[in-house]
Amino acid sequence: MGVKKLAAKVADYKQRLEDGKASKIEPDHVEKVLAKLRRKQADLDQRLEETTGTDERERLERKLAVAKEHIARAEWLLAELG
Repeated sequence: MGVKKLAAKVADYKQRLEDGKASKIEPDHVEKVLAKLRRKQADLDQRLEETTGTDERERLERKLAVAKEHIARAEWLLAELG
């Protein structure tokens, strides 16, 4: 998901929030998720270092890329909420 699409989702969320159809996202909620994502990234980094199989390394590298993308999104959202 690109930044434009993510920004559109945030704008939609803000509109729903104003209309009373959504609950407010608090920065501490995003920080909790961000902490979990960073722990997951550290775990995947460690597992990647310990793995020797090619297929397993490729799978872990894909998971690591997804985790990094989610971290970037969470950081962006935290900045938007701040």
